[in-house]
Amino acid sequence: MNYLIGDVQGCCGALDRLLAKIDYSPSRDHLYVLGDMVNRGPSSLGTLRRLREFGSSATCLLGNHDLNLLAVAQGVRHAHRGDTIEDILDAPDRDEWLDWLRHRRMAVFEQGWLMVHAGVVPQWDVAQTLQLAGEVEALLRSDALADFLPQMYGDQPDRWDDDLRAQPRWRLIINALTRARFVAADGTLDLKTKDGVQCTPPGHFAWFDAPQRRTAGTPIAFGHWATLGLVSRPDLLALDTGCVWGRQLSAARITRDDREIIQVECA
Repeated sequence: MNYLIGDVQGCCGALDRLLAKIDYSPSRDHLYVLGDMVNRGPSSLGTLRRLREFGSSATCLLGNHDLNLLAVAQGVRHAHRGDTIEDILDAPDRDEWLDWLRHRRMAVFEQGWLMVHAGVVPQWDVAQTLQLAGEVEALLRSDALADFLPQMYGDQPDRWDDDLRAQPRWRLIINALTRARFVAADGTLDLKTKDGVQCTPPGHFAWFDAPQRRTAGTPIAFGHWATLGLVSRPDLLALDTGCVWGRQLSAARITRDDREIIQVECA
């Protein structure tokens, strides 16, 4: 069986309960974790330990909180007051965990689903999304990462252009894949608004409802948007259901013809 799991964010206890509820077996099943494995919950290191022990039976995407960990570890960003990544940063084998994170994916297309942490801009089709995600994956694993991390944060550029190069190009790709919620009709990202669709800024759309989106027709699964909550429609799965805020941790069991949502409550 294949299972997609929303944002865990260090809630290892909830993850364990969810895995028990679905009777997950790494010898039989495959997990797709849609990013934000760490931060804000009580056990970021425990979550990474649990996921890494599944080896190739778990595909883990990177989210904005996972990238934040890399930036804080590099010393280019200060931890926020609510961050809970000290257990990783203080671990004697921290370099192994950071290296493991650097080798996770930014996007995958498997089991008929395009999976990202947050979203895609309407100008990208599936092939370009995977190509651009691959560029960032190669950057994260390279020696150039230390030079890029100080340039990673910022909201500009906010609209995709195929002529973008180097740091601006990579920054926009990362923002789309790990931060996107709303876009204008021309694909310009709004990275300020964090509320649900009831607070859509004027002239904007939830990224998945953008007109002329080139990934339309391809089923997409994502997390990141806790204020959106669970969305399950034929072409879309939104699985960040706010575990770290005391709501639920959600998984979707997907087959060729159907899907089932499984949830556990979070303390």
